[in-house]
Formats: sequence, structure tokens, C-alpha cells
Amino acid sequence: MAVTLEQCWNRVPGGTARAAVETVAALTAGHPELDLIGVSALHGRAPRLPYSPSIPVRSLGLPRLALYESWHRLRRPAVDRATGPVSVIHATGLAVPPRSAPIVWTLHDLAWRRDPSSFTPWGVRFFEAALACAIEEADLVLCPSQATVDDAVAAGLAADRVRLVPLGVRPVAVTEDAIRAVRRRYGLGRPYVLSVGTAEPRKNLGTLVDAFAGLKRSDVDLVVVGPAGWQEDLRPLAERLGDRARPLGFVADPELAALYAGAAVFAYPSHWEGFGLPVLEAMAAGAPVVTSAASATGEVAGDAALLVDPQDRDSLTDALARLLDDAPLAARLSAAGRARAAELTWERTASLTASAYAEAAG
Repeated sequence: MAVTLEQCWNRVPGGTARAAVETVAALTAGHPELDLIGVSALHGRAPRLPYSPSIPVRSLGLPRLALYESWHRLRRPAVDRATGPVSVIHATGLAVPPRSAPIVWTLHDLAWRRDPSSFTPWGVRFFEAALACAIEEADLVLCPSQATVDDAVAAGLAADRVRLVPLGVRPVAVTEDAIRAVRRRYGLGRPYVLSVGTAEPRKNLGTLVDAFAGLKRSDVDLVVVGPAGWQEDLRPLAERLGDRARPLGFVADPELAALYAGAAVFAYPSHWEGFGLPVLEAMAAGAPVVTSAASATGEVAGDAALLVDPQDRDSLTDALARLLDDAPLAARLSAAGRARAAELTWERTASLTASAYAEAAG
């Protein structure tokens, strides 16, 4: 099986790279009958942790943009030029290689169609070219949520080729000492509302900042974790809150787990998500969650979170206040979140993915 892993080298790898790496690791551990080999463009370095794949990766010898353009415009080179013959090609990112074997394509979302202005013109063209290739050549399309399944079918992918394969989470045991240590490192002396994700327009950080300001409290901080993305500048947002805003940038996994576990509230009012991994990670850590009723985040959280309209600042303020002030409600959602997260594991993702490989190969 050839698995494309190019997104692991992205400047901002994000959830698609995490999903690919975790799925491959779970496939390797739980399905030894599968012989997996990664495929990428030409790179001079290995991807940084935690985006380093657990399987060998072979390069097709072209730089990324040249490979993408060649795949989508010319439909070459075939992946077996690097891997040798394979029984299935799993395209885990949006770039779709030519069909030299049955193709399984993972489509996380179609966000570019909901708001093209949040992406570059080149990005929109690339996404549309990938979708056109998949409509023509993909044998199966894996979507992490019913919301994305519905979008995929509406975009022209045949319903009988689309499969629901939710993503997972790997809970991390966090001690009170670890929580205290991460608080000391980042100077978090007060309770905090946590937000995690790449800074980009659809994450709706402006509304979150406005809603947090509406609390009119000086005893709680807003901690924002995640790399700089595009078309979103955290500095003017943070200036509105003064010393109550704590933008931390990228945080490595062990510390991020402790930040989740120590949060009074986790807030994720994204306009649109294909899944929303941070919501699941927060629930696995026991943080009470506020997230969008819209898109897949409401689907992932279910009744284990407070769900709000991401456009409604006042509703988000009210939800934050409820969890900050109502300890029994926060404790109930913390327990419900852990239970919900226990249902969604990477092992389950791997099992459904292995079944898709067998179906495509058959």
C-alpha cells in the first residue's frame, strides 16, 4: 500500500498531517498484514515531530509544487515509480496522484467552497483540481464526519464511493505536577479559557476574543495555542484584552496535553470544520468544551459540550460564563467528554481504513 504523506512537510502541518501520521501508526501496530510505504515530494530534511511518519517514505524526486502541478495537470509521475508495484494508493492529503492502482482518497473538508476568500487563488485552483481528479479516478473517498460526507456528495462524488471514517484521539495521562509545571513555564497564574488551532479566518478567533471580553472579568485569561497560519493576525486581537490574552504560538504535545488538562474551559467556535481534532483532544483531557453547533464539531462533541452559534458572540459569552461559574456543569461535561473521546480511537480509524483498502483492492 502506498500512502501519500506530503502534508507532513507543510509549514503548518495541522490536523491533516496529524491524522495521517496517527492512522499510519495505528495501521502498522494493528494490521501487520499491510505493507505500507510512504510517498512524498523531494525534501532535504525529515518532517519535525510529531509529524514524522512511522513508515519509510520514498521521494518521487520533484519539489512539492512541481509534483502537485504534474499530478493534477499531467497525471504523472505514478507513485510506483518510487515504491514499485502496489495494490492500493491512499492519498491522505488533497493532492491526488494518478491511478496506477486503486485510489483511496481522504477528504477532510471542502472549506474552500464555503469561503473561497479565506484561501489564496492558487490554493482554490489546487483544491478544485484535486476534487476533479478524485471524482474521475478515486475508487473510495474517506470522510471524517457526516458533515463532510454530505459535502462530498453535494460536490459530485458518488455516494456509493464515500465512506465515513471518523478520526481518533490518543489520551495522554497528565499529572498535577505536569499541569503546575506548564502553568509556571507560561506564567499562567489565573484560571484560563484555552483555544487551540492554526490562526486562520475560519477559526473565528475574533469572535472568541469579543466573547471573552464580554465576560468583563479580570480573574480569567484567554490562552491561544497554535502556529501562525494565514489572513489572521493575533496581535491586534490580543491588544483588546491586555494582559488577559496569552498567545503562546506552537506548543509541543506533552505541554499541550497539560494545557488541555489544566483549562477551566476549552473554546472552539470555528465557523466550519471537517472534524475538529482539538475538540476531541480537549474532551480526552477532561476539559469542559464550548464549540460550534455548526459543521462537524457539533457532531463530534454531541451532548458532551455546550454548543453555540459561532456567529453569536453573546451566546458564546454566556456559554463561557456558565462553565466558569457552574462547577457541577463543568464537571458533568468533563466526564461526558472523556466518555465520548473513549469512543473515538485511532485504532478504530485504522480498522475502518484497512477495510477500505481491502474493499478497493478487491
